[in-house]
Amino acid sequence: MMKQQGFPEGFLWGGALAANQVEGAWNQDGKGPSVADVVAYKPHLDVKDYAGHMGITLADVHAALAEPASNCYPKRRGIDFYHRYQGDLALFAEMGFKVLRVSIAWSRLFPTGEEQEPNEEGIAFYSNLFSDMQRLKIEPLVTLSHYEMPLALSLNYNGWVDRRVVDHFVRFARVCFERFGGKVKYWLTFNEIDSIHRHPFTTAGIIPEQCTPGKERQEIYQALHHQFVASALATAELRRLVPGAQMGCMLTKLTTYPNTCRPQDVEKTLWKNLENHFYADVQVFGEYPPLILSDLARRGIHIHMQEGDLDTLRQHTVDFVSFSYYMSLTESADDGLEKSAGNTILGVKNPYLPATDWGWQIDPLGLRISLLELYDRYRKPLFIVENGMGARDEVVDGKVHDPYRIDYFRAHIREMRTAVELGVELMGYTSWAPIDLISAGTSQMSKRYGFIYVDQDDEGNGTLARLRKDSFYWYRKVIASNGADLE
Repeated sequence: MMKQQGFPEGFLWGGALAANQVEGAWNQDGKGPSVADVVAYKPHLDVKDYAGHMGITLADVHAALAEPASNCYPKRRGIDFYHRYQGDLALFAEMGFKVLRVSIAWSRLFPTGEEQEPNEEGIAFYSNLFSDMQRLKIEPLVTLSHYEMPLALSLNYNGWVDRRVVDHFVRFARVCFERFGGKVKYWLTFNEIDSIHRHPFTTAGIIPEQCTPGKERQEIYQALHHQFVASALATAELRRLVPGAQMGCMLTKLTTYPNTCRPQDVEKTLWKNLENHFYADVQVFGEYPPLILSDLARRGIHIHMQEGDLDTLRQHTVDFVSFSYYMSLTESADDGLEKSAGNTILGVKNPYLPATDWGWQIDPLGLRISLLELYDRYRKPLFIVENGMGARDEVVDGKVHDPYRIDYFRAHIREMRTAVELGVELMGYTSWAPIDLISAGTSQMSKRYGFIYVDQDDEGNGTLARLRKDSFYWYRKVIASNGADLE
């Protein structure tokens, strides 16, 4: 067997977006409100206070619904991708994108989630979007659920806690496959399905006051089980309706190191990594890991399963494993150590790593470690579907010089290339995000990720004009050389 040199031919280079962070048009053309549309921008909170930024009460929801404007609710406006997508796609094509990861706003197709027939204006938008991508030879990678479930399902059912939401989701997925299957062959069910514990409202529509008192953790795990079942049933529908299409799962890769070689730190880290892998384990192997089941039992958590659920999970596993990777964490048995921010999570600060403006530690080697670990564990093709850094960019004389972003991507792509040369089967790489957008965690615009600058501030002021950053031209060169030219 010859050693792989560099990235394979046909490697899918591109970027990743989410409907709720870019589309805007939150109440146009028949779209219903989603959970993202009632999450407020909270500039008074520390950027590391993820629970504060993403937590919500019933009073918050009703206050948001009584406010029709988007001033305090940035995901309602996004970056107006809904009206400007053709120009944005042209910029992505100029960079040479082979793939673009997008999501479908569930409430644009089914405003409350309970309709029996879809909103045809929503269907038309995504059909046109995918047609334009086809014309530009950009392969769609489509996430069905990316923090944007219909708000009505949250209010009426407490989101995924209620088993009936499974049927509503499967109907939504079936319509997507029937109407877009001819244009889309790569799909994901739930974005970062593990995030249900970190922000249950945005991930699963769960409002704490609607949970049984004292049973909040139990009901979160029950909702997670319903998502596992829905993911498997959607996978079955995809294979029935779109032969040859592929379904992947999506994991937040929270690679965690022991803070020291003290056995207590190592054991705590082991459990942290087992918990992180659990969500992909179910979707790849088709069963709950025994150690996780034992741990749940010790904590008094019992997941109610209907007859046939385990068979459903076993029969309809995924074709590939996708994941986000932004940073690594460390774990310690000692409480009180200094913490560092991460992807809506906190971990013990690693003194060997630099950090972004938002405190996320930069660990390119951790990406190589993650790829080797995941491929050894699952032995399925991998797809990096989020990787990037939020930074404060400045426009000077009509230009954005962002060498820090180029340095970040160069270091991570080098490690990615090494992993491929060591034998990892990697399908593609979509940076988060190729264009500035509304932050998922803090609802800021000033936390900029893109190769393309968008003229909008945290309060929504600006022209929304697009501007190519220095990193735009650098990434175009990377793609043109299939990852060979990183200088």
